[in-house]
Amino acid sequence: MGSPLGEFLRARREATTVDQVGLRRADDNSRTPGLRRDEVAMLAGVSTDYYMRLEQGRERHPSDQVIDSLARALLLGSEATEHLHRLARARASQRQPVDHPVPELLRLVENWDCGPAFIVNRRWDVLVRNPLSMAVCGWMEHSDNLLRLIFLNPESQEFFWKDWEREAHAYVAHLRVLAGGDDEDPFLRELVDELTRSSEAFRRVWARHDVYARTQQFVHMHHREFGDLAIHFEGFNVNSAPGQILVVGQAEPGSRSEDTLITLGRSLVGST
Repeated sequence: MGSPLGEFLRARREATTVDQVGLRRADDNSRTPGLRRDEVAMLAGVSTDYYMRLEQGRERHPSDQVIDSLARALLLGSEATEHLHRLARARASQRQPVDHPVPELLRLVENWDCGPAFIVNRRWDVLVRNPLSMAVCGWMEHSDNLLRLIFLNPESQEFFWKDWEREAHAYVAHLRVLAGGDDEDPFLRELVDELTRSSEAFRRVWARHDVYARTQQFVHMHHREFGDLAIHFEGFNVNSAPGQILVVGQAEPGSRSEDTLITLGRSLVGST
């Protein structure tokens, strides 16, 4: 039976080429893309048998030294290396996602009127959002979970009109960061299984095992009534509630997007 550690190693091995690691390319037309197991073992300074046992899930507790050697062999960045360490230390969890924002943060989100603001847990469930966030995208189906919104709502490709693929990859890669080594958490597994059954795009992106956290970015969106928006979002880890992220957004001063947000805010006041 495999393991999250083994699945990650296999995915990164298959995504790494001989050219990238400086090995001589063999004249073999039948060769599959990526590195072979014996090549990774050689680069990491471990036996091929030991590396095979890691990929197959028969060895689940490599030393930190071995993990660092594998990370160098597979050219992993700092976030992916830390993720690999978490997978090696992981134990299955029965924790339910924390879904109660602390009162102080709740007030901050509700009073944030510069742009959309919301709090998510480590499954990307939206725990609370301010009225502007609701006006921007809260009306869309599956907007209670950002991964479901992207992969299960066909409208999301029009909504993220400029680069839906980038958004999809970023959310999945960040999900792995938030999950850490807890891939067997039943509450996370439930979401992954649902998306795997329902979305070919999610299956493709999830199989890459990309790992990186995107703490800030401009997101280009298309509102069905108010047109295009470009909003800069910043994410903050919530120390008082590990696993939660506070996300706040604002438009560039003087931009058309700022004018649109102001119009959206006025429409909310007029509707109350």
